[in-house]
Amino acid sequence: MKFGIALFPSKKLQDTVNQYRKRYDARYSYIAPHITVKEAFEADEHEKPQIEEFIRSVAAKHQPTEIEIKKVSSFAPKKQVVYFKVEPNETLSSIHDAFNEGGFYGEASHPFVPHFTLAQEETAQKFEDTLSHLQMIGIEHSETLNKISLCVQLENGIWHVTETFKLGQQ
Repeated sequence: MKFGIALFPSKKLQDTVNQYRKRYDARYSYIAPHITVKEAFEADEHEKPQIEEFIRSVAAKHQPTEIEIKKVSSFAPKKQVVYFKVEPNETLSSIHDAFNEGGFYGEASHPFVPHFTLAQEETAQKFEDTLSHLQMIGIEHSETLNKISLCVQLENGIWHVTETFKLGQQ
Protein backbone atom coordinates (compact mmCIF):
# COMPACT_ATOMS: atom_id res chain seq x y z
CA MET A 1 0.00 0.00 0.00
CA LYS A 2 1.06 3.57 -0.57
CA PHE A 3 0.75 5.90 2.43
CA GLY A 4 1.38 9.62 2.91
CA ILE A 5 1.12 12.06 5.82
CA ALA A 6 -0.27 15.57 5.45
CA LEU A 7 -1.61 18.65 7.21
CA PHE A 8 -4.94 19.81 5.81
CA PRO A 9 -6.08 23.44 6.19
CA SER A 10 -9.55 24.85 6.84
CA LYS A 11 -12.33 24.39 4.30
CA LYS A 12 -12.09 28.13 3.54
CA LEU A 13 -8.42 27.86 2.49
CA GLN A 14 -9.07 24.61 0.62
CA ASP A 15 -11.81 26.38 -1.36
CA THR A 16 -9.45 29.27 -2.19
CA VAL A 17 -6.68 26.89 -3.33
CA ASN A 18 -9.12 24.75 -5.33
CA GLN A 19 -10.34 27.82 -7.20
CA TYR A 20 -6.96 27.80 -8.94
CA ARG A 21 -6.25 24.07 -8.90
CA LYS A 22 -9.43 23.30 -10.85
CA ARG A 23 -8.07 25.47 -13.63
CA TYR A 24 -4.31 24.87 -13.45
CA ASP A 25 -3.66 21.46 -11.82
CA ALA A 26 -4.52 18.34 -13.79
CA ARG A 27 -4.28 16.30 -10.55
CA TYR A 28 -6.46 18.52 -8.36
CA SER A 29 -9.15 15.86 -7.89
CA TYR A 30 -6.69 13.31 -6.47
CA ILE A 31 -6.22 14.96 -3.07
CA ALA A 32 -7.49 18.03 -1.22
CA PRO A 33 -5.09 20.97 -0.71
CA HIS A 34 -2.52 20.05 1.94
CA ILE A 35 1.03 20.41 3.23
CA THR A 36 2.93 17.17 2.73
CA VAL A 37 4.98 16.24 5.81
CA LYS A 38 5.86 12.73 4.59
CA GLU A 39 6.02 11.88 0.90
CA ALA A 40 4.32 8.74 -0.37
CA PHE A 41 5.89 5.57 1.01
CA GLU A 42 5.19 1.87 0.62
CA ALA A 43 4.11 -0.28 3.58
CA ASP A 44 2.05 -3.42 4.07
CA GLU A 45 -1.48 -3.08 5.42
CA HIS A 46 -0.51 -4.97 8.59
CA GLU A 47 1.99 -2.16 9.37
CA LYS A 48 -0.79 0.44 9.54
CA PRO A 49 -1.28 0.21 13.37
CA GLN A 50 2.43 0.90 13.96
CA ILE A 51 2.33 3.78 11.46
CA GLU A 52 -0.72 5.23 13.24
CA GLU A 53 0.99 4.88 16.63
CA PHE A 54 4.06 6.73 15.37
CA ILE A 55 1.92 9.55 13.95
CA ARG A 56 -0.01 9.72 17.23
CA SER A 57 3.27 10.13 19.16
CA VAL A 58 4.52 12.87 16.79
CA ALA A 59 1.17 14.68 17.02
CA ALA A 60 1.22 14.53 20.83
CA LYS A 61 4.66 16.19 20.91
CA HIS A 62 3.60 19.15 18.74
CA GLN A 63 1.14 21.92 19.51
CA PRO A 64 -1.21 23.35 16.86
CA THR A 65 0.70 25.73 14.63
CA GLU A 66 -0.13 29.04 13.02
CA ILE A 67 0.65 29.19 9.31
CA GLU A 68 1.08 32.32 7.24
CA ILE A 69 0.80 32.60 3.48
CA LYS A 70 2.08 35.84 1.99
CA LYS A 71 2.96 35.08 -1.60
CA VAL A 72 2.76 32.90 -4.68
CA SER A 73 6.00 31.17 -5.65
CA SER A 74 7.30 28.30 -7.80
CA PHE A 75 9.85 25.50 -7.90
CA ALA A 76 11.19 26.71 -11.26
CA PRO A 77 13.49 25.88 -12.90
CA LYS A 78 13.52 22.39 -11.31
CA LYS A 79 9.76 21.81 -11.57
CA GLN A 80 6.96 23.76 -13.18
CA VAL A 81 4.86 23.97 -10.02
CA VAL A 82 3.19 27.15 -8.77
CA TYR A 83 2.14 27.32 -5.13
CA PHE A 84 1.03 29.41 -2.16
CA LYS A 85 4.20 29.58 -0.07
CA VAL A 86 3.68 28.85 3.63
CA GLU A 87 6.17 30.76 5.76
CA PRO A 88 8.39 28.15 7.43
CA ASN A 89 8.11 27.85 11.19
CA GLU A 90 9.71 25.72 13.88
CA THR A 91 6.68 23.48 14.46
CA LEU A 92 6.19 22.65 10.77
CA SER A 93 9.88 21.87 10.39
CA SER A 94 9.90 19.75 13.54
CA ILE A 95 6.88 17.73 12.37
CA HIS A 96 8.48 17.19 8.95
CA ASP A 97 11.82 16.19 10.52
CA ALA A 98 10.12 13.67 12.83
CA PHE A 99 8.85 11.77 9.78
CA ASN A 100 11.89 12.18 7.54
CA GLU A 101 15.10 11.64 9.45
CA GLY A 102 15.49 8.08 8.24
CA GLY A 103 13.99 5.97 11.00
CA PHE A 104 10.42 6.16 9.67
CA TYR A 105 10.21 4.79 6.11
CA GLY A 106 13.22 6.66 4.77
CA GLU A 107 14.45 10.21 4.41
CA ALA A 108 12.89 13.03 2.40
CA SER A 109 14.04 13.17 -1.22
CA HIS A 110 14.09 16.99 -1.30
CA PRO A 111 14.20 19.95 1.12
CA PHE A 112 11.01 20.79 3.01
CA VAL A 113 9.17 23.74 1.48
CA PRO A 114 5.71 24.01 3.08
CA HIS A 115 3.21 24.99 0.38
CA PHE A 116 -0.18 24.49 -1.22
CA THR A 117 0.10 23.54 -4.91
CA LEU A 118 -1.89 25.72 -7.30
CA ALA A 119 -0.64 24.65 -10.73
CA GLN A 120 1.51 21.90 -12.21
CA GLU A 121 2.14 19.94 -15.40
CA GLU A 122 1.93 23.03 -17.59
CA THR A 123 3.81 23.79 -20.80
CA ALA A 124 6.68 26.25 -20.30
CA GLN A 125 4.69 29.13 -21.78
CA LYS A 126 1.52 28.33 -19.83
CA PHE A 127 3.58 27.93 -16.66
CA GLU A 128 5.09 31.42 -17.05
CA ASP A 129 1.66 32.93 -17.78
CA THR A 130 0.06 31.16 -14.81
CA LEU A 131 2.88 32.14 -12.44
CA SER A 132 2.78 35.83 -13.39
CA HIS A 133 -1.03 35.91 -13.25
CA LEU A 134 -1.21 34.31 -9.79
CA GLN A 135 1.62 36.49 -8.46
CA MET A 136 -0.37 39.57 -9.46
CA ILE A 137 -3.43 38.30 -7.59
CA GLY A 138 -1.35 37.61 -4.47
CA ILE A 139 -2.55 36.32 -1.11
CA GLU A 140 -2.36 37.07 2.58
CA HIS A 141 -3.80 34.43 4.84
CA SER A 142 -3.12 32.93 8.25
CA GLU A 143 -4.77 30.17 10.23
CA THR A 144 -4.01 27.48 12.77
CA LEU A 145 -3.44 23.86 11.74
CA ASN A 146 -4.32 21.44 14.52
CA LYS A 147 -4.23 17.93 13.05
CA ILE A 148 -2.08 15.48 11.07
CA SER A 149 -3.71 13.03 8.66
CA LEU A 150 -2.65 9.60 7.46
CA CYS A 151 -3.63 9.10 3.83
CA VAL A 152 -3.67 6.02 1.64
CA GLN A 153 -3.63 5.99 -2.14
CA LEU A 154 -6.49 4.02 -3.68
CA GLU A 155 -6.14 1.95 -6.86
CA ASN A 156 -7.59 4.81 -8.94
CA GLY A 157 -4.82 7.15 -7.71
CA ILE A 158 -7.03 9.16 -5.36
CA TRP A 159 -5.68 9.82 -1.87
CA HIS A 160 -8.07 9.07 1.01
CA VAL A 161 -7.66 10.18 4.64
CA THR A 162 -7.84 7.08 6.84
CA GLU A 163 -7.05 8.60 10.24
CA THR A 164 -6.59 12.04 11.76
CA PHE A 165 -4.57 12.91 14.87
CA LYS A 166 -4.94 16.12 16.89
CA LEU A 167 -1.77 18.07 17.55
CA GLY A 168 -0.92 18.45 21.25
CA GLN A 169 -3.12 15.54 22.41
CA GLN A 170 -2.31 12.03 23.59
